[in-house]
Amino acid sequence: MEQRLLNRIVVDPKIMVGKPVIKGTRIPVEIILKKLAQNIDIKEILEDFPRLTIDDIKAAVMYAESLVENTEVFPLLSA
Repeated sequence: MEQRLLNRIVVDPKIMVGKPVIKGTRIPVEIILKKLAQNIDIKEILEDFPRLTIDDIKAAVMYAESLVENTEVFPLLSA
């Protein structure tokens, strides 16, 4: 299921300057994440963006999670 959801995210330099978007739309993952971070209800997001589905929202969160999970962390050197 995870890969099926992640396949809903597209990165194409010709669409929104290469920002990750929901496949078949110009809706950036970033917008979905911002709305969720602002505690906007999923139902309201779906009303604001009728082309989105609940799986698109799940895919956006999963995409962000995979980016954070795969980021290397280096300790800061103190002066």
